[in-house]
Amino acid sequence: MDDDMIRLPIDQAVEQLAHRVKSGGGRLFIPFGPGEPLALREMLSAAPELAERMCFVGAAIPGINRVDWSAIAPGATAEGTFASADWREGLNTGRYRLRPLTWFQTYRWLASTPLDAAVFQVSPPVDGRVTLSVASDLAPGVLNRADVFKLAIVNPNLPTVNGPSWPLAAFDLVTETDHPALDYDAGDLDPAFEVISGHIASIAPEGASLQFGVGKAGVAALKGLRGRRGLKIHSGMVTDPLVELLDEGAVDQVVTGLAAGTARLRQRLSDPRITFADSGHTHDIAVLAQIPRLVAVNSALEIDLLGQANAEFQNGRQVSGVGGLTDFLRGARLSDGGVPIIALPASAKGDSISRIVPRLSPGAVSVPRADVGVVITEHGVADLRGLTLDERAQALIGVASPAHRDGLSNAWDELRRSL
Repeated sequence: MDDDMIRLPIDQAVEQLAHRVKSGGGRLFIPFGPGEPLALREMLSAAPELAERMCFVGAAIPGINRVDWSAIAPGATAEGTFASADWREGLNTGRYRLRPLTWFQTYRWLASTPLDAAVFQVSPPVDGRVTLSVASDLAPGVLNRADVFKLAIVNPNLPTVNGPSWPLAAFDLVTETDHPALDYDAGDLDPAFEVISGHIASIAPEGASLQFGVGKAGVAALKGLRGRRGLKIHSGMVTDPLVELLDEGAVDQVVTGLAAGTARLRQRLSDPRITFADSGHTHDIAVLAQIPRLVAVNSALEIDLLGQANAEFQNGRQVSGVGGLTDFLRGARLSDGGVPIIALPASAKGDSISRIVPRLSPGAVSVPRADVGVVITEHGVADLRGLTLDERAQALIGVASPAHRDGLSNAWDELRRSL
């Protein structure tokens, strides 16, 4: 809408956006992850009447997006594809509605679900064009829609990145803010993941393409591959440890949709080795299958002796979501020389709880056993691909904590007779 673009100060832009959304169906897309528009959230929190009857639609990520937008106003709601302890009250009361989708499915959903308006944080224009910067993953599926009113928040703290760009005139309303970008730090590795890091490195082939999920598993994957050469990264997200790999010359190419980190990472995103792409590309199984030696490193909460994985439920309560887990496990399984990895500590709470369990609770299966390939704990590597039922169980018992192996063996003997 080249001739219709309007520029307004951010307070006026937010008021106009609120009027536009509430005069329609009330559904507003929010780019979460590191692209969460913190200035908008603060303004709506200070004037909750603007958010009344709004439904905030997007994919907030546990550990990165810590605030439940459905709590901004008494009549607000939200929809997303992850659960989190930070949004537990909203989930319990029904203010927050969970859609159990993979990340690729989330991209498709956002490209078609009813929306009245959408907010995008963008980098400052260069020759009249902007990028979606650190959150170029899901937002393009919404930005390319002709039926959605679009607000661009230009933020000088967001870098221009290599990848798709749009003319500023593609937005209906433009405003600016100098609000700090959202930082993310996965923290230091605990002793278990320090060992897991070495196991990942031991099975990753030379010239591998690496994918990693959010949290400690991703940090472990990156740390374990320091000192290598000729690596490629094809991942939904990159984090601060990427900087060391770039500095060492270990990485030749990076394709990603999200850059979740600190200013240290954001300052490096103009590196010509880094290209941003939307989730319709980064998480497409057909694309992943064509990447040779794709090593996909993700995590789970527990795995049972049948080889099924639970990444979403703790004590029967939903605490997370599938995300890109199955997208990448299946893609790596199809890749020539690929390795689909689930990495997790063998136990929790001072070794009192095993994360290798006899059988998952009903309804807790996030990854079917046919999709679980390689399981890594601090006690070793269990390659389940092609194994029989008994071989799979024994391999998993072998990477469990020694304190729990006898109990797991006894449980398997009993479970095996019932199959």
